[in-house]
Amino acid sequence: MQLVFYGADKVVTGSCHCLEACGKKILVDCGLYEGEGAGDEENRKLPFCPSQIDYVLVTHAHIDHSGRLPLLVKNGFEGKIYATGATCDLLSIMLRDSAHIQMMDADAANRKGRRAGKEIREPLYTIEDAEAVSGHLVPCQYGETVQLCEGIKFRMVDAGHLLGSASIEIWITENGETKKIVFSGDIGNLNQPIIRDPQYISEADYVVMESTYGNREHDPIANYIPQLAKVFNDTFAAGGNVVIPSFAVGRTQELLYYIREMKAKHIVKSVPDFPVYVDSPLASEATKVYSGNLAGYADDDTVRVMKDGFNPLLFTNLHTCESVEESRALNDDISPKVIISSSGMCEAGRIRHHLKHNLWRPECSIVFVGYQAEGTLGRMLIDGVKKVKLFGEEIAVAAKIYNFKALSGHADRTGLLRWLNAFQHKPECVFLVHGEQLTAEEFSEELARRGYHSYVPNFKAVADLTADKIIDEGIAPEKLHPVRGAGKGTSAFGRLFSAGQRLLRVIQHNEGCANKDIARFADQIIALCDKWDR
Repeated sequence: MQLVFYGADKVVTGSCHCLEACGKKILVDCGLYEGEGAGDEENRKLPFCPSQIDYVLVTHAHIDHSGRLPLLVKNGFEGKIYATGATCDLLSIMLRDSAHIQMMDADAANRKGRRAGKEIREPLYTIEDAEAVSGHLVPCQYGETVQLCEGIKFRMVDAGHLLGSASIEIWITENGETKKIVFSGDIGNLNQPIIRDPQYISEADYVVMESTYGNREHDPIANYIPQLAKVFNDTFAAGGNVVIPSFAVGRTQELLYYIREMKAKHIVKSVPDFPVYVDSPLASEATKVYSGNLAGYADDDTVRVMKDGFNPLLFTNLHTCESVEESRALNDDISPKVIISSSGMCEAGRIRHHLKHNLWRPECSIVFVGYQAEGTLGRMLIDGVKKVKLFGEEIAVAAKIYNFKALSGHADRTGLLRWLNAFQHKPECVFLVHGEQLTAEEFSEELARRGYHSYVPNFKAVADLTADKIIDEGIAPEKLHPVRGAGKGTSAFGRLFSAGQRLLRVIQHNEGCANKDIARFADQIIALCDKWDR
């Protein structure tokens, strides 16, 4: 009975873990790596043989937990993929969108590559590959115990992170001994609109637990609608736009819920009926799912008002942009507005165009409402970078940058501890994943002070759950990714680290320039290194 860690190990994305028991191999999540440190090859090469995987259990639809499912199927997986019904609905939308991004990225790289005489780059997967996943999906209900195979059964519990998100309880009986392993998935924040609060679990021998915010708390805002409304009011009064990078699924729908409430209470005075544009076809499709039958997924208040025929996500002057032409037209319109666009970490999608047109304008505001992973453009902006490069053009950052941490869909340190403390007896070990290295290690130290035994695994680490020991330490991040493995203990150092990553990108952009310019650039870098190398 072994547990192998194949992703989100001392990083926040790429969740993927494998249970090996009863002669079967079961993946829990198969997510995409995202962020500057995530190379194409890291996603392209699965660290196991897909045809040898028997089952997949998916905690929720976010791409960092599901984004490599099309690659898994494409490369020979033939088994069943279990998830809640709502997650299955969202996966069919999100994986197609992810495939579209993969194909666009490959096309852009090939246009440049052909001019440089490079080999053609194939997309990670296509829309057809993404659609093929649907034939493997098996919807489950919360609280339903499913007999996966002889000796293994599981049950999904509402994790309160996203519509349909789940923590997964797995019971394994092998050689007359039964062990219970709980995978937390992403644990939700409290009092989020539409969805229910996280449901707690009382027993486990082992826990695989996320640690995204394990060393910090969210801002103590009881009701952040007034603060968000103030940003809107001040920005509109100055003649600017409010641009919100947002994950198309979950966060966008929560924002629409809160904006409807702002308008109903008339608390934005400068432009009372301000226009709101959701510039994401994916968000539009996901909102239809959120507006459907949410029985069993939504909180009691949402279910009650929807039964009365009221849609909590609709209000006056709400618009969706389906085409590229509609998206571009937003930046030709000088009137103040709210633009909600994906991706939430600003790594891809239409949001990058809106940042290009609004970052340099001091009257505009950029509002972050979700976690920003290291190395992403979103992280660089909240860390205070003064200039960014978008579509080959250097853009000054003059807009006001806001980071509403309280809007996070993840539990903070207190929320994580609340979830863990619900277990009646301390698990034999808590494996901490889905957290940056420093965060996971600091959370592990906190758990040790509270009497828990915890472990922060490396990529490809192997735990023997029968013998209760680690039999392979795996590959440390400094060996797997020398740059990513560097410590980043402070916000100032985070800015420095982001600047270093940007320097690497600038160096790559200068490939093919005149030798004298490259030589001068190299001399400047060497002089800078000589000054600061201590």
